[in-house]
Amino acid sequence: MPLSLPSSPFSPDPRARESARDRALVLGGGGSTGNAWMLGVLAGLLHEGVDAAAAELLIGTSAGATTAAQISFRSPLELHEATIADRRTGTAGPAGAAGAAGTAGPTGIGRAPRPAHAAVAEQLDRTSRIIAAAADPADMRRSMGAAAMQLDGASDPERSARWRTVVASRLPDQRWPARDLRIVAVDAADGSPVVFDRDSGVGLADAVAASCASGAPHHTCGRFFIDGGYRRNENADLAVGSERVLVLSPFGGRTRHPLEWRMQLAAQTDDLRAAGSTVEVVGPDEDTARLIGANAMDPSLRPDAARAGFAQGVRLADRLGAFWN
Repeated sequence: MPLSLPSSPFSPDPRARESARDRALVLGGGGSTGNAWMLGVLAGLLHEGVDAAAAELLIGTSAGATTAAQISFRSPLELHEATIADRRTGTAGPAGAAGAAGTAGPTGIGRAPRPAHAAVAEQLDRTSRIIAAAADPADMRRSMGAAAMQLDGASDPERSARWRTVVASRLPDQRWPARDLRIVAVDAADGSPVVFDRDSGVGLADAVAASCASGAPHHTCGRFFIDGGYRRNENADLAVGSERVLVLSPFGGRTRHPLEWRMQLAAQTDDLRAAGSTVEVVGPDEDTARLIGANAMDPSLRPDAARAGFAQGVRLADRLGAFWN
């Protein structure tokens, strides 16, 4: 299916610069543990000689936006080692809009932080009701934006400033890389999808903060944005035009949306293959899945998720090496 994004100063044509795109790496939402798992997979692959982070195009959504920004400046092996050592390398904030989503950065003004599992349950309940009442994806995104704007402290500029500071602390560099990095978010005002890149006029930390805003919206450049996972959790279809596409999906392609909306990963990869791309998808194995989803906001599980991802990357290196190298 042809890709169409609304006209926006922050939404470059995703089909631009197609001639330079041999390989694309797509990193989906998955929360703090999903971020650790993706870094582990990439590190395991690199350990075996498969440098997936060297893709000509990086597409990041929610936790995947954090991961994409991190590997643009630092080796996955270094990031993985730091995660295992429990140093601050980029806890991914929200769990992502498509799965068991958590809070988007700071809690409401004057409210004490809640346990991660309580925030996940509350967010799941709120967003599930919005999905059930929506007529279609566009209606759902508009409703998500409207609901986000009604959360405590949503329009307070200090909240967004604090969230930006938190996100920036997770990134090795706050400059956009020279490579083609694309960060997906959704405009809270009208629900239109937004793709940030180095030409958007939005700082990298703000772009990542917007993509990770699954609860309260993030304000930058005079507009409010919510989690890019409200478009699609992986947004792999934005890699259209790439010869080879590798997708890391911490939620394993699961979706809470009606299948006829075609937001699930299988629909995205079908469209990519129909357009001529060769696609490989990696999701957590059965033993690792428990660390993501409902547990995505538990920072104590990050080292376990990273180790599991590394082991999985090592196991997959032969197969993916033949595809990637």
